[in-house]
Amino acid sequence: MIKQISDIELNYIDYGNQKGDVLVFLHGWGQNIEMMKPVADPFMKDYRIIILDLPGFGKSSEPKTVWKLNDYIDMIHILLEELSIKKPILLGHSFGGKLSLLYGSKYEVKKIVTFASPYKKEVQKLSMKTKVLKGLKKVPGINKLEGFAKKHIGSTDYKNASPMMREIMVEHVNTDITEEIKKIKAPTLLIWGTLDEAVPLEEAYEIEKLLDDAGVVVFEGCTHYAYLENLARTVNVLRNFL
Repeated sequence: MIKQISDIELNYIDYGNQKGDVLVFLHGWGQNIEMMKPVADPFMKDYRIIILDLPGFGKSSEPKTVWKLNDYIDMIHILLEELSIKKPILLGHSFGGKLSLLYGSKYEVKKIVTFASPYKKEVQKLSMKTKVLKGLKKVPGINKLEGFAKKHIGSTDYKNASPMMREIMVEHVNTDITEEIKKIKAPTLLIWGTLDEAVPLEEAYEIEKLLDDAGVVVFEGCTHYAYLENLARTVNVLRNFL
């Protein structure tokens, strides 16, 4: 469904158990709702599920100015307020995980889960899409997932992005949220693959040290898309954490 928030047409889906706790899923850069559905769907009987197409991706409209990370946070907060959602559980992959951490530093959340999320200024030698697809080729038996990723990792990585989204990506890549992360009080789970070339595993342990209540779960032999590559384990880990 589409909701108008300021000058943004925001596409999102809202399904599952409307009486349950709310899980809000935020996808990575250049992706869309479909990349989060596989991990969200197993929880629809017990939880209310919200998945967004972040502005500039999927079916949501593109920002008309160069958005900072806090502009994304403000938009997410407005949506949740309009849906009367308080203390959500945030689950984000990569860029969406960075937004989840930043949101949790500003607003009250019940829990946070991040899948391979950057938090400091990054040196981007390869586009995120190139890194992800390169990494997937290293994992045995992952051909189907590689095809899925090629289909659903949108054309909005830096090389193919519009001029506006390129500028927003530069803003994101150059934004360090170290000090903000220190303010998070909610229990936080960090899920990472050992073969992640986009955001190295060492960053998971760096984030863990910044938080009062956090833990790292490592998926051996998995890449930047560890949460999809071993989906059954991801679901089991999440059920225990949630």
